[in-house]
Amino acid sequence: MASEVLVQAVKQIMSLARSGKAEEAYDAYRALFADPAFTSNPPDDQRRVLNLMVHAKKQGNMPPAHVIEAHRAAIPPLTELAAAYGEPADFEMLGLCQVMVGDEAAASTSFKAGLHIERERNPQSNLCGALMKWVASV
Repeated sequence: MASEVLVQAVKQIMSLARSGKAEEAYDAYRALFADPAFTSNPPDDQRRVLNLMVHAKKQGNMPPAHVIEAHRAAIPPLTELAAAYGEPADFEMLGLCQVMVGDEAAASTSFKAGLHIERERNPQSNLCGALMKWVASV
């Protein structure tokens, strides 16, 4: 998947979301993340797209199935990014997806891994604080 294809996919997703078609937007995220070509994009491009979905504001306590499935589809590319680059923010997004799909044990492991790395880099960072809160919550 060339970056131009990725840009077009994200534009379509954003258009769906802006027009109130949340279910279709999350279905498009799911399809995008499940496509093996997604991981052929540069890591920073993958992160930007994953971040759009993972950190999007969600409404209600019980997310609908399409939101859960989109997060489930994001787990494999996030697992690859976290393993390959060891970026704490990747571990945070991975943990958030794991929480969304109900795997709190895996989320705890991901949050702790990210926290360990971020504490060594910058223990005063906002990310370190966020990861500490996530570790305490799962």
